[in-house]
Amino acid sequence: MASNQNQTSIRAVFGALFLALWLAALDQTVVSTALPTMVGDLGGLSYLSWVVTAYLLTSTVAGPLYGKFGDLYGRKIVLQVAIAVFLVGSALCGIAQNMLQLIVFRALEGAGGGGLIVITIAVIGDLIPPRERGRYQGFFGAVFGVATIVGPLVGGFFVDHLSWRWIFYINLPTGILALAVITAVLPSRSTRRQHAVDYLGALLLTAALSAVILLTGLGGTIFPWTSPVMIGLMAASIAGVIAFVAVEMRAREPILPMSLFANRNFAVASSVGFIVGLSLFGAVTFLPIYLQVVKGVSPSISGLLLMPMMLGMLATSVISGRMISRFGRYKLFPILGTATMTFGLGALSLLAVDSGDWQTAIDALWLGLGMGMVMQVLLIAVQNSVDYERLGVATSGTMLFRSLGG
Repeated sequence: MASNQNQTSIRAVFGALFLALWLAALDQTVVSTALPTMVGDLGGLSYLSWVVTAYLLTSTVAGPLYGKFGDLYGRKIVLQVAIAVFLVGSALCGIAQNMLQLIVFRALEGAGGGGLIVITIAVIGDLIPPRERGRYQGFFGAVFGVATIVGPLVGGFFVDHLSWRWIFYINLPTGILALAVITAVLPSRSTRRQHAVDYLGALLLTAALSAVILLTGLGGTIFPWTSPVMIGLMAASIAGVIAFVAVEMRAREPILPMSLFANRNFAVASSVGFIVGLSLFGAVTFLPIYLQVVKGVSPSISGLLLMPMMLGMLATSVISGRMISRFGRYKLFPILGTATMTFGLGALSLLAVDSGDWQTAIDALWLGLGMGMVMQVLLIAVQNSVDYERLGVATSGTMLFRSLGG
C-alpha cells in the first residue's frame, strides 16, 4: 500500500513538473507571433525586440542562482518561489498598459521562468535513481522541445481568436495547479546544512551574463559593433567573466564551482549544449522568417512546416531515454545525435527561393531527430557523474550554456 501511495505521489509530482516546464519553455517563444499586435496596441516599435530579450536575459541569469539555492535550501521551496515569481510576472504582463511596463514585467516573468526549467530538471535527480533517469529525462526533453516549437502557434491562435493578453493569462490557472500539487506532494528537505551564500559571485555572474547577452543581442542591429556602447559591453563582458572566475575559485560556496569544468562530462555537455541551443533557437527564429518572407506562406502554415522538427525531437528524446534506462549506456546517442544535427543544419543551409515546402519539412525533421538524441542525454550524463550536493548547480550550469547558445 505504501509503495502504491509513493508511486501515486511521484506521478502527481511529475505531472506538476511537466506543467511547470511547459510554461517556462512555451514563454520563450510564444510572444513571437504576437509582437506586431502588441506594438499596435501599446506602441513602442523601437523597443519591440526587448519583449523577447528581457525574458531570455533574466531567465538565463537566474538559472545558475536557482540551481545553487536549490542545493542550499532544498528544491521544493526554491521551485515554489520560482513559480510564484513567474505567475506574478505573467499577471502583470497581461495588464501592461505600455511597452516599457511589458518589458519590465517580462523580465520579472523570466526571473521565475529560469528557475522553473533548472529546478524541474534537478528534481528528477532527487527522486529518480540514476538508472531510471533516462526514461524521465526523455519525456521532459520532449516537453521542452515541443513547447519551444509550439509557442508561435499558440501565440498566433490567441492573437487571432482572443487577445495577446491571453498569452500571459493562460499561465495563471496552469501555474496555480502546478504550485498546489508541488506544495502538497513534493517532499521537503528533511535535514538542514550550514551554508554561506556567495553574494559577490552572484552579482558578478549577473553582471557578466547581462553584458554578454546585451552584446550579442544589440551588436550589429541596434548599435554598430565598433560603437562605444558595443566596445564598452565587450570590455564589461571580459572583465565580468574574469572577475567571476577569480571570485569563484576562492568562494566557500561558489555559485558555479570551477572544479566542475574538470569533470569531462560537464565540460563536454556544456560545450555541446551551447551548440544545441544555437541550433534549436536559430531554427525556431529564422525558419519562420524564411518561410513567411521568402516563400510567402502564412504564419500558420510556417508553424505547421516546423511540426516535423517537433515530432522528430519528441520521438528520439523519448526513445533514447527509454533505451538508456534499459541498457544503462548513453554515449552513442550524443555522437549519433550531433552527426544527425550537422546533416540537418547542412541541408537547411542549402534552402533556396525555389525549394519545396516538403524539403524544408524534411530538413527540419533531421534537425529535430538529432536534437532529441542530445538535449536530455547530456543532462543525464552530468547528473550521474557529480555528487548529490552539486546536483542542482551542475544541472543549472549545463542549462546555462544551452541558454547562451540560444
